Amino acid sequence: LLPTNPYSATKAGAEMLVMAYGRSYGLPVITTRGNNVYGPNQFPEKLIPKFILLAMRGLPLPIHGDGSNVRSYLYCEDVAEAFEVVLHKGEVGHVYNIGTVKERRVIDVAKDICKLFGLDTEKVIRFVENRPFNDQRYFLDDQKLKKLGWAERTLWEEGLKKTIEWYTNNPDYWGDVAGALLPHPRMLMTPGVERHNWTDEIKSLSTSPDEAKESSTAVPAATAKSTSSAPQKASYKFLIYGRTGWIGGLLGKICEKQGIPYEYGKGRLEERSQLLQDIRNVKPTHVFNAAGVTGRPNVDWCETHKQDTIRTNVVGTLNLADVCREQGLLMINYATGCIFEYDAKHPEGSGIGFKEEDKPNFTGSYYSKTKAMVEELLQEYDNVCTLRVRMPISSDLSNPRNFITKIARYDKVVNIPNSMTILDELLPISIEMAKRDCRGIWNFTNPGVVSHNEILEMYKKYLNPDFKWTNFTLEEQAKVIVAPRSNNEMDASKLKSEFPELLSIKDSLVKYVFEPNRKVPAN
Repeated sequence: LLPTNPYSATKAGAEMLVMAYGRSYGLPVITTRGNNVYGPNQFPEKLIPKFILLAMRGLPLPIHGDGSNVRSYLYCEDVAEAFEVVLHKGEVGHVYNIGTVKERRVIDVAKDICKLFGLDTEKVIRFVENRPFNDQRYFLDDQKLKKLGWAERTLWEEGLKKTIEWYTNNPDYWGDVAGALLPHPRMLMTPGVERHNWTDEIKSLSTSPDEAKESSTAVPAATAKSTSSAPQKASYKFLIYGRTGWIGGLLGKICEKQGIPYEYGKGRLEERSQLLQDIRNVKPTHVFNAAGVTGRPNVDWCETHKQDTIRTNVVGTLNLADVCREQGLLMINYATGCIFEYDAKHPEGSGIGFKEEDKPNFTGSYYSKTKAMVEELLQEYDNVCTLRVRMPISSDLSNPRNFITKIARYDKVVNIPNSMTILDELLPISIEMAKRDCRGIWNFTNPGVVSHNEILEMYKKYLNPDFKWTNFTLEEQAKVIVAPRSNNEMDASKLKSEFPELLSIKDSLVKYVFEPNRKVPAN
């Protein structure tokens, strides 16, 4: 191994590390070494898709140095077949090279692409400054792999035509990739967000004004700068995770009401490739994570399904945050305030609530443990807005997840004041927070507290004058539940400062929940 640049050094280091695990711990490892794979779906920073997209747009093809560097190009399906052969026939601990004897100079690749597009190579090809230490040749001896029965099957001409056909049929698959088409890419563009007119920089490679003018006719209209001086209304598109959940479903309805384009994510949170695919397809401006495991019928479920809870609440949420950060996207994350409980510094009835910077002190349920864990880790991501929701309530009193619906159906209830979230008022605020680029942790509750009995008194006053209920103590409650429940007051002053119109919990209950559902005539 003789890496000549930082990238290849990391690959060599990874190979040595993996082999060390094989030797030290018996980890069953097979290593493959390949280079210069090409084909459909490849990101356009690579030579062949870059040249294809530039040719499609009528733009110059930049070649590093004199183009004499030699590479071995293998079609992606042949490489995939090599992996399959190695998996089933390869020996553990061995290394297999995946190569081809058919080498090509970079200049010849450019000429072949020009030929298929009917372009004049003399006018289109441009020689630019070479890369630092641009290796002249990579050549792999693949005889060991061929002995296992593998052979390259796709001819260069055939593979190139297939690749060109895919890119011409899917020109927008990768979104705005103009930044990757530069001779020396400095920045990968965030899908759906234009940050720089890279097209002009690429066209500047043309040697004459006529050539620049000619090439501009092939550039899609979306890449041209707007000549209108009229102010443009901000355009949004939301990608929402949690389609089948309560909050996720409500978010979709709010977007429809406000005329905001949105789509629900199709990928599983723990599958990074699926999340990236969602972002490529949707090209969102913001991502909303309303997916999570709370358990059915309640959080007690999490006590016996800990791996499932970790997979979604911790791994999935972190995965989505990391993907969003990589793509330059703000993620609104609907978290929970059920990570605190009344203590000596925040006694019940004192009006002293837990603030955003306070450390969680409730670990009674496994659900709360995972939520506190992921909240702490998310603080390392500056692209995340964490909203601590508590005991959510909405005007839909038929929804079994609604806190009012729950306690109205219980045989007995405790009577403890708590901070709560009125979704009808606060979910639209979360949309506005995304537009305002709010980040960090926010206590996402209405100011003040309300007790179980106070809510049921309202229920009786507005909905059913004959309604009755029975209280019991926390000690008695503990005998009929698996995991303890969180009870606390959240300090909502930060949210109130940002949104002064935010109603107190009791006023919000009346305005958004009980008045719209009133069945008992007002006096």
